[in-house]
Amino acid sequence: MALFKKRTTGKPGEWYYCLQHGKVEEGPECPAQDRMGPYPSPEAAQHAMDISAERNAEWDNDPRWQDGGRGGESG
Repeated sequence: MALFKKRTTGKPGEWYYCLQHGKVEEGPECPAQDRMGPYPSPEAAQHAMDISAERNAEWDNDPRWQDGGRGGESG
């Protein structure tokens, strides 16, 4: 008998975008390091890369997250 059970990393009803395969998946199909999510719907998961790009742009333009080498305050 095994002391530790291997746990899945997602649940049915949770939607992910697989970076490796470039497709939407439900539940734990691919390893966690290869996916983004969970998302509430397959439609939201389909736009994972767009959501990520929007969030990155927000952070890039937020003065609170600028380091000294990019024009912001350091310290």
